[in-house]
Amino acid sequence: MTDASRAEVCAVACAELFRGDGEIVAAAVAGFVPMLGSRLARATFEPDLLTTDGGPVLSAGPTPLGSSATEIEGWLTFRDHLWLVLNGRRHVVMGPSQIDLFGNMNISAIGDWARPSRQLLGSRGGPGNTRLNPTSYWVPRHSTRVFTEKVDFVSGVGWDRGAHEVRAVVTNLGVLDFATPDRRMRLRTVHPGVRVDEVAAATGFELAIPDEVPETRLPTPEELRIMREVLDPKGLRDREVPA
Repeated sequence: MTDASRAEVCAVACAELFRGDGEIVAAAVAGFVPMLGSRLARATFEPDLLTTDGGPVLSAGPTPLGSSATEIEGWLTFRDHLWLVLNGRRHVVMGPSQIDLFGNMNISAIGDWARPSRQLLGSRGGPGNTRLNPTSYWVPRHSTRVFTEKVDFVSGVGWDRGAHEVRAVVTNLGVLDFATPDRRMRLRTVHPGVRVDEVAAATGFELAIPDEVPETRLPTPEELRIMREVLDPKGLRDREVPA
């Protein structure tokens, strides 16, 4: 048993995205929870990860969310960062406004491209990230508005359009991946207290759902200590996923 909050379960699920990555840049740019997850992975089972404090500094030790690194192991200039992206040495966690069943995602505009109802960020690094690097996604509010049959604009490509690797999607309800023969989205785990039918109802297309869907693993006592006392003592994680 554990008193882990939903945000802490999500952070551990985000940490697991980086398992086995080794010495590459962990770029968790989608919010507090994936950033916490990347730093937790670095502090526990994936010590070779390269993590930043949100700027060009490569941190040598655990850096609390919202703070600058005090232990520094390097300096990652924008030029060097782009070289790493071009050579597949970066795993980014992005936040899609829309994502479809093959992992195509939209952060550019909602509605018809010629006359959108809402202008968003633009494609930004989506094309390069998804074509050249492992890419994962964080969705703090799982809903049919985000998980759509077809995205309004393809800002980052999915498995059916030549993605390098769309690894997984972590949401406030569970973890989804693409481990199916045709690379369609599959429900991998549900977070404790969440039912499979809840996830299906909050998804705007038919998910691949195994006969048995396990629960997302809980944080270990040591992981809870690191999150609460070292990496996020201010509880910023709960701003994205309320307890």
